[in-house]
Amino acid sequence: MIHYFEGQLGHVFVIIAFVTSILSAYAFFKGRNQDTQWTSFGSKVFYVHSFAILGIVGTLFYLITNHYFEYHYVYSHSSKILPVYYQISCFWEGQEGSFLLWMFWNAVLGIILMNTNKFWKAPVMLIMSLTQVFLASMILGVVIFEVKLGSSPFMLLRDVIDAPIFKTNPNFIPEDGNGLNPLLQNYWMVIHPPTLFLGFATTVIPFAYCIGGLIIGKNKEWIRPALPWAQFSAMILGVGILMGAYWAYETLNFGGYWNWDPVENAIYVPWLVLIGAIHVMIAYKKSGSALKLSMILVVASFLLVLYATFLTRSGILGNSSVHSFTDLGLSGQLLIYLLAFVTLSVFFIVKRWKEVPSSKEETSTYSREFWIFMGAAVLCLMAFQVLIYTSMPVYNQIAAFLGFDLNLAPPTDIYDAYSLPQMILAIFLAILSGTGQFFWWKKMDGKKLKAELTTPFIISLVISGLVIAIAKITNPYYLILLIASVYSIVANTKVFLGVAKSNIKLSGGSIAHIGIALMLVGILFSSGYSTILSTNYTSMVWSTEFPEEVNRDNLLLFINEPRQMKEYSMIYRGIRKETREEGYVDQNELSLTSNPLKVVKNGEDTLTLISPENSFFEVEYHTEEGKQFTLFPRVQINESMDMIVYSPDIKRKLNADMYTHVRTFPDPDQEPDWSEPQEIKVKIGDQFFINDYVATLQRMEPISEIDGTPLSSGDVAVKAVIEVQGEFENYAAEPIFVIREREYVGRIDDQVHDLAFRISVQNILPQENAVVLAYQTTQKDWIIMEAVKKPWINLLWIGTFMLVIGFVVAIRRRYVEFVKMRNKGVEV
Repeated sequence: MIHYFEGQLGHVFVIIAFVTSILSAYAFFKGRNQDTQWTSFGSKVFYVHSFAILGIVGTLFYLITNHYFEYHYVYSHSSKILPVYYQISCFWEGQEGSFLLWMFWNAVLGIILMNTNKFWKAPVMLIMSLTQVFLASMILGVVIFEVKLGSSPFMLLRDVIDAPIFKTNPNFIPEDGNGLNPLLQNYWMVIHPPTLFLGFATTVIPFAYCIGGLIIGKNKEWIRPALPWAQFSAMILGVGILMGAYWAYETLNFGGYWNWDPVENAIYVPWLVLIGAIHVMIAYKKSGSALKLSMILVVASFLLVLYATFLTRSGILGNSSVHSFTDLGLSGQLLIYLLAFVTLSVFFIVKRWKEVPSSKEETSTYSREFWIFMGAAVLCLMAFQVLIYTSMPVYNQIAAFLGFDLNLAPPTDIYDAYSLPQMILAIFLAILSGTGQFFWWKKMDGKKLKAELTTPFIISLVISGLVIAIAKITNPYYLILLIASVYSIVANTKVFLGVAKSNIKLSGGSIAHIGIALMLVGILFSSGYSTILSTNYTSMVWSTEFPEEVNRDNLLLFINEPRQMKEYSMIYRGIRKETREEGYVDQNELSLTSNPLKVVKNGEDTLTLISPENSFFEVEYHTEEGKQFTLFPRVQINESMDMIVYSPDIKRKLNADMYTHVRTFPDPDQEPDWSEPQEIKVKIGDQFFINDYVATLQRMEPISEIDGTPLSSGDVAVKAVIEVQGEFENYAAEPIFVIREREYVGRIDDQVHDLAFRISVQNILPQENAVVLAYQTTQKDWIIMEAVKKPWINLLWIGTFMLVIGFVVAIRRRYVEFVKMRNKGVEV
């Protein structure tokens, strides 16, 4: 039965959300000059709008959790076997869900803004409501005069997919859905997208204060309320970006956390510009300079978020990104969304440009403003440099629109295109972040600056020299980056200790800068000095399909055969399935049932799989010191999406991670290539060899049932119990010999997967008190895997934590300042 009501209800909520966003925008526009009646009406309408968004969210969750696969969105992104937490991820896997998540956060932030700053309510909420108009239009899913407006998550499958089954049976409902993309089946994908979209949503707030201020003629007053929101936005967006990096580190097998993917770049760029905007906004608050630059950078950061949205959701990136969404025919609508806000911004900036005050004093080299401007300039250069290469698909589309073929290809050497230029600029950034802090707290001249910098400079050289000698760093760029980063840590630590003595609430900047410098050191060592542990020193080529470096950097491991890898002895133990009751279980001990989540172990215990798509390769490690640990790199096989995803497992230490992942393994759907049967006659107690393993026929015993089915009165079955000595344990093989109705002979062989053979009873010779056994052998189970040592990667994550702490301290300071001014009756 098709559940029409739920989808229709959801669509009604979408229409209400769209209409109320337009009404609230109009009401706040009319109330922009403190018209309380219009502002009050706009607030009430926005509450209705927010309720409608909750209705959309609740309805879509209801459809997903109840497995209503008659709906295209549910069928495309969900399945019955997904755990509850991954069903949550299904909500935002598709474009419609991601836009809805963005709308949800905008609604929450809008309600907060309406209840915290009444003076700015109307102009700020005007911009917030306009963003909701465009976002709501993206999920509207209606056609007006043959123009498609948005894509609804409440479309029925039969209305989207032109499949023959719907012509014969319009009410057909699939038994199951496609499921969640294996790449997204990671706990970070449950928390990373909401965090990232909260970051997206918060970028509109400083933008709204800026444009709202220009609309009502408050050309400079907007800075004070916008600054803490800009800091909050930068913190959340930065955390979201780094969550994505950690997801890539744990899930993708390219061996790192950042690959200069176009979608990664598209979010990195506005974050850099927003950080630059925060610095110049602070400069304006301190000295009254750089108001116009603050305005430009705040606006640019939000417009770049919209540009990132266009890149990732228009389909313009094609197959150049593992993160981008498929084109739903909304590229034109996304472009209009972007151009509308560009036009709005340019119009009011141009209109108020001459009214915006600017400093006429010449900036001194020994002023804090000079160093802030330099830092902001470096941040913007970093953003611009990445943006040039990331936008190549856009250049091609513009050229095609103008009638010629540009055919620019994304850079193949990401080190020269991205890593090297960003590293050079990061060196300048580290130096500026270390030196500029001294100008922040004291008036400087040449002598004072030399006195302040001498001690940090000497300490930095000593520490850097020791690190360079121990780590044997020779690359000149790495040398300079290390020295600059250590200098930034030492200099900001000195500033922090000085400031903390008087008022630790003022130390947010120095803490954040220490965090950035630690991140740079972590990136330097983990990326620049990763060591391949699994080097193939033999002349063997694992596969002609692999490039040379893969054959060189990976090891072949046969099951239960020890293999030396640098200081580790490794043993591949086989493929495991993860169960709720017993953890990792040998898949050869498990039998499938009609329920894909249920398996039977050794014909007795029923266990529950956490995810049927996941298989884990158990690899046991032994160190030279006698210590032992086990890693379980993963493979996910999604047949409906025709996807195979290899994910790493990581052994974490304070000073280094050992990052391991499987490159390939035998095709589970391909039948083994068995040898010709070899027959052997043995008696009970005799020893013989199978595939070079010692085997003993322990006994022959009659059985009364086979696979739980009792034998009839005319049937006879005998089981041979054979013990086989493996490398580390003994195995039992139990082939069965069956005689039915005294004539028909049946043979049921038994397979020992770990030892790569199968054996059967061919005949029983009572007169000789012997049996004839036949065995066949095949290739042992194997994997090809890579192991990489990533030194000091934890400095990257520690630096991230310190960056967040610095932001929290700074945000709290600005917010307390804002509240004090508001309570005094100042228009903030």
